[in-house]
Order: sequence, then C-alpha cells, then structure tokens
Amino acid sequence: MVGLKPSDVPPPLGVKMLSAGAAACIADLITFPLDTAKVRLQIQGEKALSQGVRYRGVFGTISTMVRTEGVRAPYNGLVAGLQRQMCFASIRIGFYDNVKNFYTGGKDNAGVGVRILAGCTTGALAVCLAQPTDVVKVRFQAQVRLEGVPRRYSGTMQAYRHIFQHEGIRGLWKGTLPNITRNALVNCTELVTYDLIKEAILTHKLMSDNLPCHFVSAFGAGFVTTVIASPVDVVKTRYMNSPPGQYRSAINCSWTMLTKEGPSAFYKGFVPSFLRLGSWNVVMFVSFEQLKRAMMHTKATS
Repeated sequence: MVGLKPSDVPPPLGVKMLSAGAAACIADLITFPLDTAKVRLQIQGEKALSQGVRYRGVFGTISTMVRTEGVRAPYNGLVAGLQRQMCFASIRIGFYDNVKNFYTGGKDNAGVGVRILAGCTTGALAVCLAQPTDVVKVRFQAQVRLEGVPRRYSGTMQAYRHIFQHEGIRGLWKGTLPNITRNALVNCTELVTYDLIKEAILTHKLMSDNLPCHFVSAFGAGFVTTVIASPVDVVKTRYMNSPPGQYRSAINCSWTMLTKEGPSAFYKGFVPSFLRLGSWNVVMFVSFEQLKRAMMHTKATS
C-alpha cells in the first residue's frame, strides 16, 4: 500500500494477493457474526423470510439467533464467506497497487482520481469472478434454522448445485450489477480513504508506519465506507437473497423498499454494518500489512 519509503522494495504481486486473501479470511473469522446480524437486519421486513422472528439491534440479533437457532447460527455461510475472501480480497486489495501504477505509468504520488479508478477496476473485477460465492454466503446467512422450518440449503456445495439447477448460471451471478456498484463504492472508499489517511499521517509525521497508524487508517476507512455504501449494500443483500420472481431487477427491489418501507429501509443494519466493516477493516489491514512484511522478510532471508 502507500506509505512505502523510497528505499523500500515493493512486494511482488503474488505476495500482495496471498497476503490480502489470508488477511481477509482472518478478518472474516473474527467478524462474521456481525456480518450475519447485518444481513438478518437488512432483510427484516420481508414477511416471507421473517418466520415470525423479530431482531432488535446488533447484539440482540446475535442473541436471538443463538437462542432460537443454536450457537452455530451466527456462522451460517462461513465456508462460502472464506471462499469469497480468498478469491475476492486477493484481487480487489492485492491487485490495487499494481492497477494504480498501471494507470499512472509507474509514477509516484497518484492523484485521488487515479486511486478511485484503480479501486473501481479491482472491485468490479473481483465481483465478476467471485459473485457465486457471495450469493451462497448471503443466502446461508439469511437462512433461518428453526425447528419445523424447511431449510433452503444443507451445505455449501449443495447450495451451488441447487442454485445452478433451479436458477441456471444467472442464479449464481444474481445481483452482479448492484454488487459491482456496491463494491466499486466500497473498494474506492475503503482503499482510497485508507491510502489518504495513512499517507497524511506519515507525511505529517503523526505516527510511524506501524500498527497504530494502520489501526487509525483502517478505522477511519471503515466508517466512511459504511456511510457511503450502506444503501447499495441493503439492496444487494435483499436482491441476492430473494426467490425467483420476487423482484424484477435491483432497481425494482430499490423502488419496492422505498415505497413499502420508506427511505430508512436503505440504512437498515447500519450499526452492525459499521461495527462489522470498521472491525473488519482494522483486522484485515493490520493483518495484511504484517503478513506482507513477514512474507517479504521470509523471501529476503531464504
């Protein structure tokens, strides 16, 4: 990422992609219950999916899930989530610096516009490749595991097969457009904000390039990203989780939410979104920086 001193040797692409994927998996393992709570709160209001269960607040949602569905419920969809991160984060985060350098022709001090363009590019590319894993993850997280309530999917691979058999290849890539929109926003805001905050801290010598600097940069990036991306995230979640025929398109899903539930529906699950994205950013970026350095050190000493 940014903040490298001129004397530093940039890590190769493979190191950055592997570090990003591994760091994202670590972050998912720690914050996944918050993500599941966010999904449950976002789809609340769709009567066909509520099963009579009402969720209140982040930790109230997690508590209700554990009480009614068991201790494993907050980790519904974890396998698909880890599959998604290894494919998704390795591209959108690990590939970011290289795409940014490509747009600048290898020049230093890339402008904000170039950074935004690089974030859009890697975010869109990652979605196009990893969308099926995101569809399965969201559907597992939305699946209520109550006694007597039929479950849509019994396992991760069965879910991929079931979606393909009943909805075709389009079912696995359902919601790609809103997800590209959402992840273009997330990637641009997250990476560019992290980039800029870290660069400002190092330029003004407020901190050195170490863990506190990474923590502050990641936390700030998480908050800004949540504010900007939350409406698109809610639409993406509802549309990807919807059964065939419920919504004609992502735009129709947005309009239905607006007319039936009001503008506040687009910020359902905002607190868990911020708790999850803020904590996820901190864990991911700190892990990413440390893993990247460790891999470079290992390579240098081998």
